[in-house]
Amino acid sequence: MEDKNIQQQPSDVIDLRLIIKKCWENRRLYYKVLAVTFVVSCIFIIGFPRTYTTELTLAPELGNSMANGTLGSIASSFGIDLGAMETTDAITPLLYPDLIEDNGFVANLFPVKVKSLDGEINTTYHDYLQKHQKTSWWFYPFREIIRLFKPSPQPGSGQFDPYNLSKDDDGIAKAIRSNVNISVDKVSAVISIRATAQDPLICRTIADSVKEHIQAAITDYRTRKARNDYEYYLALTAEAKQEYERARQLYAGLSDANTKVVLRSVELKLEDMENDMQLKFNAYTAMNTQLQAAKAKVQERTPAFTVIKGAEVPVKASGPKRMLFVLLMLVLATAGTTFYVVKRFPDQKGQ
Repeated sequence: MEDKNIQQQPSDVIDLRLIIKKCWENRRLYYKVLAVTFVVSCIFIIGFPRTYTTELTLAPELGNSMANGTLGSIASSFGIDLGAMETTDAITPLLYPDLIEDNGFVANLFPVKVKSLDGEINTTYHDYLQKHQKTSWWFYPFREIIRLFKPSPQPGSGQFDPYNLSKDDDGIAKAIRSNVNISVDKVSAVISIRATAQDPLICRTIADSVKEHIQAAITDYRTRKARNDYEYYLALTAEAKQEYERARQLYAGLSDANTKVVLRSVELKLEDMENDMQLKFNAYTAMNTQLQAAKAKVQERTPAFTVIKGAEVPVKASGPKRMLFVLLMLVLATAGTTFYVVKRFPDQKGQ
């Protein structure tokens, strides 16, 4: 019984030499399969348009003493960002990537002017994504069929609402979200903006535009309360100034009209008007002081952004990886052909 088990063991062992021999005997099949695979893969991947990607990095101002100290350095070594934890802002740098999910932020990119590297395209980013996107040659028939059955656009209300987009605009917004990527380093809070487009100059233009819109959005948020306070004190200062000037004119007019009059009642009235004018001047001075403080607060709350690495026009395309795709197809074809050869032509030794 043991002898039978020993005799059956070799049949369960994979003989690599036998497999290599079978592959070599069927080498003509490999030549045909690999040649066809190479040609078909090249035709298929060449049909896809080239895309270009650029990236820029931006460092926002945090202004947290604890994050900049020794404790912050120790926490950074463990991957903890004390700057984002200590700040009192509701929007921390860790939330900046979520801005791209807001329709209002994405809609601000619709009217951005873009121009292709060869100068043939000069339009808005919305129009570029809608009318100037290249597609694979084999997709053209399907696109024409879709266009035939596509319903005509309904007339809008005339007022654009980023939170009530049409089907076409919603598709443009999704395309922008797939072409723009915003990420933040949790340790250093450095913002990375990556933009992809079918033209190298347009992808750099979009990266710079996203950077400017992020700066504007964060600046607007951080200075909103300070700007409201400034506008409030500006109105109060203007009102106090008008009251003071009115009281001064009344006092000057009464004083000029009674220059030679020595009546006690006139003197008392002039004193009352002078006191009232002084009170209004003090109020105007106080409001002006508050106005200057609010103006300084706006400047203090305005964040500073430092561009660490600017966006550049890419020289090489980022995709599709044509050589890698063809190589992968050849590897899969080789593996599939080997499996076919081994199963189609079994070992005849045991028969």
